[in-house]
Amino acid sequence: MEPRLNYYASPVGSKFSKYLNSAGAVVRNSTLPRATQELVKLRASQINGCSFCTDMHTKDALAAGETVLRLTLVAAWREATVFTDAERAALELAEQGTRIADGPGVSDEAWANAAKYYDEDQLAALVSVIAVINTYNRLNVLIRQPGGSYEPGQLG
Repeated sequence: MEPRLNYYASPVGSKFSKYLNSAGAVVRNSTLPRATQELVKLRASQINGCSFCTDMHTKDALAAGETVLRLTLVAAWREATVFTDAERAALELAEQGTRIADGPGVSDEAWANAAKYYDEDQLAALVSVIAVINTYNRLNVLIRQPGGSYEPGQLG
């Protein structure tokens, strides 16, 4: 499968990606645990059917020391015993924040649960990582960017 558009080589796409990457760097450099960031990015990418981002965040998480077991169970996190309560709260927020068209948005219960584990700065980072990955998912799904060939760290 070939992408519909060489988005990242176009002047507009390249510039937009640069700014989006800068936004992502703010989150990466925050106090939100890196493992939580990767789990959230992977789960949103699975929900959105973004093969490129699912490939990327699985491989980046593995390279950063995440286990195959936890990554395999992200799609079934509710029934899995390998996630902390804080990670579960983040995954719930990510799911509700990704599936906003499927319901009333993010519930007060999901927000309050996340707020039990994350301070305001970390909540801001969590909201931001959910927003950034959903943007990247939509971009890559629109252009049909294929997954499978990503190498860890390839995009910096």
